[in-house]
Amino acid sequence: MNSSILKTRKDVMKEIIRAYPGGRVQAAADLGVNLKHFDNHAYENGSTRPLYDVQVRQLEATTGTTFLPDYIAALYGGIFVKVADVGELDNIELYAMSMVTSAKRGAVDLEIAKALADGSISQAEADEIMRAHDAHMSARHTEVLSAIALHRARAEVAA
Repeated sequence: MNSSILKTRKDVMKEIIRAYPGGRVQAAADLGVNLKHFDNHAYENGSTRPLYDVQVRQLEATTGTTFLPDYIAALYGGIFVKVADVGELDNIELYAMSMVTSAKRGAVDLEIAKALADGSISQAEADEIMRAHDAHMSARHTEVLSAIALHRARAEVAA
């Protein structure tokens, strides 16, 4: 989970590159562009356009992150919820999802406890609490959708 609040698309790219195995050099190679081209577009240098969404998606598929959809959803006051592939689901996967959800709920509680250590919650602390809460709600929604999808698919197969 990212510990900072991403406020710009440029921040999104920095986090993706930070998470990318091999960093920006490998990311550029995987996209099939030279490093200077990649840097200009990833960091929007010299008023160049940002990387295309499909390129960012390709990078995030490698890192297993969702920084771009999280950022875009937050622009609209929402949260990104990943919809699991029913073909990949089983009860073990659902259990793993529930463990992730529980850990993210714990992260919310931890942020609240840290913020209350001095008796009040600052705006920066509130932002971190809400970031953790959004991650928890997204994980929980994914877990619920997955449980419904898995068991609906099983009922239809048995019928």
